[in-house]
Amino acid sequence: MTTPVTLRRLPAGDPRIGSDVGPLIRTLRPALDAEGFERFSAEAQAQGLEFTAAYDEADRCLGVAGHRVLATSRGRVLFVDDLVTDPRLRSAGIGERLLDELKSLARARDCVRIELDSGVTNQRAHRFYHRHALTIRALHFAVDTNGAPGAGR
Repeated sequence: MTTPVTLRRLPAGDPRIGSDVGPLIRTLRPALDAEGFERFSAEAQAQGLEFTAAYDEADRCLGVAGHRVLATSRGRVLFVDDLVTDPRLRSAGIGERLLDELKSLARARDCVRIELDSGVTNQRAHRFYHRHALTIRALHFAVDTNGAPGAGR
């Protein structure tokens, strides 16, 4: 890796969630504005969502993973809601560091695996996941319930 990185788990209420994490998540979810991210993160953290962020030596946030442990009929899983690197720094090893941390965290929390969803058109992310031994094990189906076609994620 070319960029020295420090990983930090940000506790609920940490102001860096809004200032550092929010803008990165919003690069992945452009329909989500700052206020929407604030509402989402507060509600999701109450449901167990945690953020692990990668910082450089100048304390700039380079990437972030939003994750939570879920009890499922398949066993405990570490579900990754979002994994995103600053678009200017892709392929610098930041995503790999975050994914390695998530694997360690999953083992420490007695999870049987890591699971995440990835949009069907996100080929670059799919190549990254395959390179790091993630395999396609299911299809994720969805239906919008708010009446607006295509409004869901």
